[in-house]
Amino acid sequence: MPKYRPPHIRTATPADEEQLARLDRDTWSTLHAVTPRPQPPYRAFFDERHLPEDHLVAELDRRLVGYIRLAFPTPLASNAHVRQIQGLAVSDRARGLGVGRALIRAAVAEARRRGARRLTLRVLGHNTPARRLYESEGFVVEGVLPGEFCLDGVYVDDVAMGRAL
Repeated sequence: MPKYRPPHIRTATPADEEQLARLDRDTWSTLHAVTPRPQPPYRAFFDERHLPEDHLVAELDRRLVGYIRLAFPTPLASNAHVRQIQGLAVSDRARGLGVGRALIRAAVAEARRRGARRLTLRVLGHNTPARRLYESEGFVVEGVLPGEFCLDGVYVDDVAMGRAL
């Protein structure tokens, strides 16, 4: 795939569920995941808290190569002006092609379109590539929970990041 070709970003549909679930399993890593490696029987990708319309997907050459999940961080009305990125995945074959950046920019635009004033996320402290990408897109560290997770026997910080919209 040529590097100059931008991905096509669109809202997910129920028909994307199998591909998204496979992408999620294929990209699982303790670099970004705090849950155990998925094992059969696999749970559904979409559920009552994460609907298709909460996801933007990226396609290159008509193949789904990434997604980003936008959600409310809490069910509270006093927090309804905030959206949170609760998942971002890019297939190995599409890494380095601008897919993650395109998804983040699309999520910023979509959050604004939905009336949000802030966009937040959480990232593991040792996930340097993701942190650099978020920082380059205007996110700043707003808090750190030191040693919040133990992954493969190593204590890892949970980093809260956010940006105004």
